[in-house]
Amino acid sequence: MADDLTRDLEQMTPGCVWLVGAGPGDPGLLTLHAANAIRQADVIVYDALVNAACLKLARPGAVLEYAGKRGGRPSAKQRDISLRLVELARAGHRVLRLKGGDPFVFGRGGEEALMLVRHNVPFRVVPGVSAGIGGLAYAGIPVTHRDINHSVTFLTGHDSSGIVPDRIDWKSVAQGSPVIVMYMAMKHIATITRRLIEAGRAPDEPVAVVCNATTDQQQIVESTLDNAERDLLAAGVSPPAIVVVGDVVRLRQSLDWFGDALHMPDDQDRKQV
Repeated sequence: MADDLTRDLEQMTPGCVWLVGAGPGDPGLLTLHAANAIRQADVIVYDALVNAACLKLARPGAVLEYAGKRGGRPSAKQRDISLRLVELARAGHRVLRLKGGDPFVFGRGGEEALMLVRHNVPFRVVPGVSAGIGGLAYAGIPVTHRDINHSVTFLTGHDSSGIVPDRIDWKSVAQGSPVIVMYMAMKHIATITRRLIEAGRAPDEPVAVVCNATTDQQQIVESTLDNAERDLLAAGVSPPAIVVVGDVVRLRQSLDWFGDALHMPDDQDRKQV
């Protein structure tokens, strides 16, 4: 069935780079364009957050190059990764840059695309399911609910130097957005929560941290702004993670469909199937 759906989709051409989002982890969240690209590519340059199961779709003979970037760990420099894409394309390969989530949502896809433009390398962008939406959905937390919020703010917890971004107007974010979704925020959670409280958010406002979202290793810590750092340390969880602040977190008590499935006894699971 999947072959039928992808048969008439766009074909990759030699010397072109596709910047593709692989989604937040669950291979089932790959788009058809993403699966189609993985099956065609000569070289796949993939990130640390790409589920290994997605790479099993690669054709025989495809070259897999790891170019992961994880905070606090040795990793390739962004400029080197971008130039590697140029080099591979100029060698006549069909190049797939496979990134966790969506390449244009805190994924450095814009930087890589601009490098390709500067070197006159043709490229295509394939959006992916972003962890800030898909990951929270798997946690039973909708980012919007018309009885709770009509706006949501997405932000990053650290900038290119690894510190909390100075350009974020925390007062405006705190006072203007009922729901705040933060990528790469665990490392600086103490600083971030303090700034939000100082800017007027209630110390007892609900917070959820979703680690390894959409996978069978998914873990969720529910807390409050004033207790988030303590509760995360006690839980012993680690990135990758999405942090969400706001009353939509309370909906998880009723909507945790994925957590229920993960903890369903085997016999019950078979009955449901």
